[in-house]
Amino acid sequence: MTSLTIFAPAGVELRAPALKLAKQRLGALGFDVAVDPSVRARHQRFAGDDATRLETIHRVARAAPSVAIACRGGYGITRLLDAIDWALLARSVERGTRWVGYSDLTALQLGLLAHTKALSWHGPLACDDFGRTDEAGGIDEVTRDCFAEAMSGELEAVGFRTEAGFDGLQAKGVLWGGNLTVLMSLLGTPHWPKVKGGILFVEDVNEHPYRIERMLLQLHQAGVLAQQKAALVGAVTDWRKSPLDRGYTLKHAVAHLRGVSATPILTGLPFGHVPTKVTLPVGRRVELLVDGRDAFVAWEHTHHAGG
Repeated sequence: MTSLTIFAPAGVELRAPALKLAKQRLGALGFDVAVDPSVRARHQRFAGDDATRLETIHRVARAAPSVAIACRGGYGITRLLDAIDWALLARSVERGTRWVGYSDLTALQLGLLAHTKALSWHGPLACDDFGRTDEAGGIDEVTRDCFAEAMSGELEAVGFRTEAGFDGLQAKGVLWGGNLTVLMSLLGTPHWPKVKGGILFVEDVNEHPYRIERMLLQLHQAGVLAQQKAALVGAVTDWRKSPLDRGYTLKHAVAHLRGVSATPILTGLPFGHVPTKVTLPVGRRVELLVDGRDAFVAWEHTHHAGG
């Protein structure tokens, strides 16, 4: 069986029933599931103090399970970036570990890419996705199946519907990105991946479209967008409309970005703080193809042996 460890590197995990359900569902997919002690750690809003969470990441890296999936995101990894043993994490990847998560895990994944070029996977969280009750919608089938195929090495492409206007677009480059707010917090630091000719993907939660626009404009003004072959925008959710918007939406924000940047910006990527999310290889060279309104992100097939 493929070994899988659920761990807590960031926010405190208070959902014991969700954790139990996640373990059951992941086990049903054929994983040999272990729950790291960090899921029971408590310090303010964090899963343990900084030293505890740093040791959590290093402990999981030393154990090198086939899959290391965070139970939740939240906030906390940014505090640890200067102290993480990136070479240790890279060695775990060489030994077969696939680090999986989204939201705050963006910091870990992009730091790993920046320091070592090692690959990770932007994908579901154990409790947030696999621990969702049936009454709340349960585990999304696309999310579940895409994750399982990615972890087995069988997944080689994901597809989505985008807006008209990009038919025939083809681009090859390193896939990178994640939560936009977390990503922007790395700009100008040693933990920022200097990706040129890449394909950037972003999503966010609790951020008004004008904030999304401002962050994307910063990427444009910093020269980052111009260095990419394309940018893919996922879900932007759970923000509140304002009376001041007067019709302003995310669509208008994206249109403005398209007006100032020559880099193609595609919307519709099924990823973010939403039930349906694909699993994406961070740091891997991919090919983006658009046929009509159908967009595909594809990469070379690989097979991972279980461990």
